[in-house]
Amino acid sequence: MSTATIIPGSYVEDGVEYPEDDGLPMADNSEQFDWIQLLHQNLASLFAGDPNVAVIGNMLWYPVRGDNKTRRAPDVMVAFGRPKMKRGSYLQWREAGTAPQVAFEIMSPCNSDAEMERKLAFYDRHGVEEYYVYDPDTAQLSIWLRSGDHLQPIAPGSVFVSPRMHIRFENHPEGLNVYRPDGTLFTDRAEADQNLATSEQARISEERARIAAERAQMVAERAQVAAERAQVAAEQAREIERANLTAEIEALRRQLQQAGLEPSKPASEPT
Repeated sequence: MSTATIIPGSYVEDGVEYPEDDGLPMADNSEQFDWIQLLHQNLASLFAGDPNVAVIGNMLWYPVRGDNKTRRAPDVMVAFGRPKMKRGSYLQWREAGTAPQVAFEIMSPCNSDAEMERKLAFYDRHGVEEYYVYDPDTAQLSIWLRSGDHLQPIAPGSVFVSPRMHIRFENHPEGLNVYRPDGTLFTDRAEADQNLATSEQARISEERARIAAERAQMVAERAQVAAERAQVAAEQAREIERANLTAEIEALRRQLQQAGLEPSKPASEPT
């Protein structure tokens, strides 16, 4: 039987500890940090209304159960089909076996070519469908898409639209612009926070309106059922009254006949 416990900073299952922190900083400089925040906040805002899209920043991803050495912490990753929830790390076997489909890495001067090759190999081996690497120093965006069993590099171009997220990347010599599906430019952190709050408030308002509409419909349906029941009850009462009246007339007719009196017939209507 599998046994699991949660201790501060780690998840332990069957005696294997999966730390939630690799001891490395989230970013090496402010520009890298700003880009990580820009992507995370805007993607979180973009998918705020979908409960089954998890946008995660700087979290350790363990793809293999029982192996706490095979892991990566993408700067930003997006997992479609996974719920928004509190996580200490992304344990793939506890996520219905779903690998994050999208991974972003923002480069800093500390990243070596060998390190980036290891990251690419990890994402290729463990099922990432879209992999993006952006270097703010050179304003260079590199993209890999899964084709068959492997990630394949996309030929450099000025414009690219994500198959999964439907966001648009425009790579210019002076820097990268990222746009939402509606053409809105990704905003800075403060605006993204506000957009996220606005989107969440709109979602809550829509949910409340939906619940209120459902309640109103239920009240209307109950009122209709009550009216129909009252109509049926009234009709049944009339039927009972008619039956009682008919029975009384027949009883009176029999009494008259027994007394030797013939009940008079109703006069015919005048012509």
